[in-house]
Amino acid sequence: MEDGIVAKVLLPLALGIIMLGLGLTLTLDDFKRVARVPKAVFVGLVCQMLILPAACLGIAHLYSLSPELAVGLMLLAASPGGATANLFSHLAHGDVALNITLTAVNSLLSLVTLPFIVNFSLEHFMGEGKAIPLQFAKVIQVFAIVLIPVSIGMLLRAKRTTFARRMERPVRILSAALLASIVLVAVIRQFDELAASFAAVGLAALTFNLVSMGIGYGVPKIVRLPEPQAIAIGMEIGIHNGTLAIALALSPQILNNPTMSIPAAIYSLIMFFTAAGFGWLVSRKARAEFAAASNTPVA
Repeated sequence: MEDGIVAKVLLPLALGIIMLGLGLTLTLDDFKRVARVPKAVFVGLVCQMLILPAACLGIAHLYSLSPELAVGLMLLAASPGGATANLFSHLAHGDVALNITLTAVNSLLSLVTLPFIVNFSLEHFMGEGKAIPLQFAKVIQVFAIVLIPVSIGMLLRAKRTTFARRMERPVRILSAALLASIVLVAVIRQFDELAASFAAVGLAALTFNLVSMGIGYGVPKIVRLPEPQAIAIGMEIGIHNGTLAIALALSPQILNNPTMSIPAAIYSLIMFFTAAGFGWLVSRKARAEFAAASNTPVA
């Protein structure tokens, strides 16, 4: 009975609240900004939508992950950047406005790209016929859980700006508390499997994390984007929305497979340490560029 309540009620509720919270932080200006920095947005999207899934596919094969763990890692690659990327980008002197724009655009595009990547992964790793049929009812479920709350949040932000800003923090705390509770229950119930899987997927998750940040920072530098934009894309690509990936893996409406949530759980622990290290390495360079532009000494 408790399992049914968690799976059928709390998980969709948590996902809906997360998407509502995201909508409360978004405005139409976040999307209009694409026209002001098209090159940076295009580079970020190419890294996120094309290069990253291909790299993740190679890493899954390199480490010979089991089919379910491989799909879980690909699910993580398909998930958009998390709000934490904005914080780390700010601390590392990145272009936070670009982070917000990429999060907004990625979140909308993932409605199409995420099912496609997950279905490809299911067929590729688990065999023909394992893909989730994109039935009309399934599309309606995803639409209801994801897009409607985002739209409500954006509408509130546009029409009731003061109220929306007041609600950002409570909604973020509530969504974090709900997800933390759900993830904690999942970890407790599958602790043995999680511990056993750490040896199997831990190194793959670390490699994927480092490769993600390397792609997100290196590709913008190759095409000569400014340092703050390269930092922002590096954080956006390297810090995935692990909690969303976990919820999608556990949700009975989508994947309903706890094993597929393990790569995201491990990745979410690793990325805080690697992001902090990455931020420390690049922040001094960003400060140096800013100091040079403003003719002030580097602290």
